[in-house]
Amino acid sequence: MAKYLYEGNLNEPVNYRKKDSIEYYIRGTVKANGHTYERYGIKTHFIQAGENYLNLMQQYIVPFIEKGDIVSVSEKVISMCQKNIVHMEDIKLHPLTKLMSKFGKKTDSGIGITQPYKLQLMIDINGLGNVLYAGIIGILGKLIGKRGLFYKILGEETAGIDGFYNHSAFEIYRTIATLNPKEPTKVCNEIYKQFHIPIMIVDANDIHVNILGKCTPLNNISNKNLAALIEDNPAGQDDEQTPFIIIRDITTKKAEPYIPKKPLFAPSL
Repeated sequence: MAKYLYEGNLNEPVNYRKKDSIEYYIRGTVKANGHTYERYGIKTHFIQAGENYLNLMQQYIVPFIEKGDIVSVSEKVISMCQKNIVHMEDIKLHPLTKLMSKFGKKTDSGIGITQPYKLQLMIDINGLGNVLYAGIIGILGKLIGKRGLFYKILGEETAGIDGFYNHSAFEIYRTIATLNPKEPTKVCNEIYKQFHIPIMIVDANDIHVNILGKCTPLNNISNKNLAALIEDNPAGQDDEQTPFIIIRDITTKKAEPYIPKKPLFAPSL
């Protein structure tokens, strides 16, 4: 079951703000590590394959950032910039894969292996034997209450496959999949070196948050504590176009007015 599950877009008009040329949405506060943090979802254009992530930082983050802020970046943005994507037309779908996908189960966080092209990509990366083994262990694990073994066995690269969504709000994501960014820690340090912005690259959805990379100045904060800052996935799962989340310590300040979108499920519900 998802930790947080929302229906539709998180961009509630009542939470919309604008600072000069930067449009953003208040994403509420979270208490973590003895502090109170407010999050802001920065609205961007639709980021295309091959764009420059340093230019995106300059355009959307530099004008908004304040000293002490942390920036969380969706892994999909960096992957698109790196052209680390796979086109559906380049995948040769095997009949066995079509059959196997019928035994998959759609989860709260996405289509999983029910999408035959996504499953075929997993097989192309890991080999059929490894995927079958992971699938069997995953099924057995669920019988004894242990979930997530399938992706734990196959690793981050497989878990990071994102795309081939037939009903995506963005047509391009119906026919492409993004892979995990290449050298995410190196990317974070490159951004920090140029802009002095503490930054992390994350793979987040309504079930989990995985810190793929972070700049050296954030090494004094554990991945667990960083993940706690965005555990409710403030970037969203729909067509928000808010892949940059600014995290600001407001422990001694008053939070901006905010009316949250009520989740279908949350830990307190």
